[in-house]
Amino acid sequence: MSIDYSDAVRRLDDGIERFFPEAKDLSDWMAANPELSGEEFKTTDKIVQLLAKEGYDVERPYGGLPTAFKASCGKGDPKVAVMVECDALPGLGHGCGHCVHGSMSVLAGLGLIGLADDLGGSIHVIGTPAEETDGAKCSMAESGLFDGYDLAIMIHSCGGFNTTAFRSLAMDGYRFTFKGRASHAAGAPWEGKNALNGVQLMFHAVDMLRQHTIPEARMHGVFDYGGAAPNIVPDRAVCRFEFRAPTRSYLDGLTSCCLDCARGAALATGTEVSWEKFESSFDEMIPNQPGESMIGEIYSELGIPFDPPVDPTGSTDVGNVSQRCPALQPLLAITSDRYALHTVEFAESVTGPEAHEALLLGAKVIGRAVIKTILDRDLAESMRQVIPKK
Repeated sequence: MSIDYSDAVRRLDDGIERFFPEAKDLSDWMAANPELSGEEFKTTDKIVQLLAKEGYDVERPYGGLPTAFKASCGKGDPKVAVMVECDALPGLGHGCGHCVHGSMSVLAGLGLIGLADDLGGSIHVIGTPAEETDGAKCSMAESGLFDGYDLAIMIHSCGGFNTTAFRSLAMDGYRFTFKGRASHAAGAPWEGKNALNGVQLMFHAVDMLRQHTIPEARMHGVFDYGGAAPNIVPDRAVCRFEFRAPTRSYLDGLTSCCLDCARGAALATGTEVSWEKFESSFDEMIPNQPGESMIGEIYSELGIPFDPPVDPTGSTDVGNVSQRCPALQPLLAITSDRYALHTVEFAESVTGPEAHEALLLGAKVIGRAVIKTILDRDLAESMRQVIPKK
């Protein structure tokens, strides 16, 4: 059975309105019961039960990740993925809004379930855990789980504005461990090798590197451990850095320079240094102009005002997905206040009436994007042309 866009949207909205109370309850429950990255067991239990009850075939665990899942309906091509985030922040709960926009994706999936056979193609609702830490989408993309999709989409919550796309920076995160030799800091300091000096010198070297990097590059770090007591020359010191840049190719060179800073600091202080990644490497989000134009049309259709995409500041594991298939992450305000993410104020907004209204609107945006991608083969092909050739 063939179906046109207007009929599909009417049926989508009917389904979304019908399932909205359950999605609202899910979002509020998540806000009251936050689970940290990789620990989203109760949350994913609720989500997959809700999807399975309405007819989705659920695979969990998925991709070797215990809190990841894939819920499928329809069959064949085109193939669209609706991504779900649901992890919270230590001490802040859902201060990044995952309870709201994760429930948007679930609600969109519920609204689409009755359309899959008539639309043709496959709709997959994919649970992607641990965005706030290791970024499960990175390993999922690397293992090919997003290859072959015509679109992977989710919305991210924000405060005070809407936009059709999120621009992001590529990012590497490294932990550096300097090892020296302990001695009495007053009695025989000359017998020691100060590992803390190695960390300090690395920070100075990285700071000096800034004048030779592009303005968009970022290098920021913290001391994790600097010694046991002030009267002991530290024989071990640890720091962590995140390095960011607009493209993976530039970041690879920047990271290499920062590793040289660590080597040089160790050489100058007579210490030894080793390093390891403490989180997955995030790639930059590939701008997809045809897809972003589609989101703009949908925003206008729903009466949602929006601003142009802003310059990249943060990083997201959706960037890794965008390297493998067309991927979109529009931003949608869940509060009229321009609160920053990861703040108490934003966390307190996720259960308000504006957040519930955004949940409903966001599901309609995602659902429309899925319908357009499946029905408009020219649009789908134009979005695919943006993807780097692997």
